[in-house]
Amino acid sequence: MIHPHIADALKVPDLVRLTDDLVLLRFESMKVYSALAAVRRLLERGTVRPGQTLIDSSSGIYAYALALACHRYGTRCHIVASTTVDATTRAQLEILGATVEQVAPSRDLELDQKRRVRRVRELLAEHPDWHWMRQYHDDVHCLGYHEVADRIAAAFPGRALTVVGGVGSGASTGGLVDRLRASDPSVRLVGVQPFGSITFGSQDHHDPEAIIAGIGSSIVFDNVRHHLYDTLHWLDFTHAMSGSVALLREHAVFAGLSTGAGYLAATHEARCHPDRLHLVIGADTGHRYVDRVFARHAQALDPAALKPAEVTTPEEMTMPWSTMPWRRAACPPRWKEPAA
Repeated sequence: MIHPHIADALKVPDLVRLTDDLVLLRFESMKVYSALAAVRRLLERGTVRPGQTLIDSSSGIYAYALALACHRYGTRCHIVASTTVDATTRAQLEILGATVEQVAPSRDLELDQKRRVRRVRELLAEHPDWHWMRQYHDDVHCLGYHEVADRIAAAFPGRALTVVGGVGSGASTGGLVDRLRASDPSVRLVGVQPFGSITFGSQDHHDPEAIIAGIGSSIVFDNVRHHLYDTLHWLDFTHAMSGSVALLREHAVFAGLSTGAGYLAATHEARCHPDRLHLVIGADTGHRYVDRVFARHAQALDPAALKPAEVTTPEEMTMPWSTMPWRRAACPPRWKEPAA
């Protein structure tokens, strides 16, 4: 197949068998699927027009995905970038035609996210013709994953399936599982979170190393549909790093930090449910984690020696790794707040 644009080639994930009951859904950059489908739908609806500026904030892979989608469909792109966006990513964004501004450095995820949202609002007031993509709140970002779900269903007909992935904005895990359950309601969803994320109640736990950008949040995301999740895992940075290093060492897969966290969680889930096939979402490659993760591979823990604390409520969770059955419950009212 000859693709009309590089984004159409990059979006397609590979299915890689790790063990008999563990498969990796490996993306080059996962949110390309989401951004392409979102921009295309918005253009079709007339919500945005060619040449218009699309704006959003991002901690990394969504910025790259949106810049690619804008390049593909002839719209402009402005990114309010997190402190976690590295020089390599920023250079690519700028060459693709995006304008980029980065918030002041902060080790605090809540402050970083609130600064970015505040800046987006300021820019929209200055440029009312710009369109805010709202990747965390507009469910148009879930559409792209329906095609991926159909591919998964075709690849594993009749298998009892569990999807394991970082929660983040909720679009990827939610979009996949919502589509899969339309034909098979027994599909399980295991969400992975960092400590410090408000989404499933770990905001009172501080990871001294760093919160894992991209799979957690300090603000409420409307695209997270809590009732889709069966089980939650919370992991600290060291455990996620150990999962990433183990994935490269054991399976030669060079993937990002959220994939390492998902791999560790899925390995545990597979031990508990050996009758099911576990599909781990690999959101991106490991290139932007070289210094913080892979250069420190000697510090990685042995995954075989790790196991989570099993808790029954968020209040019982403990670092460095906890797991809890969620049982497709709704979001508790006390966790809700106006959308950012």
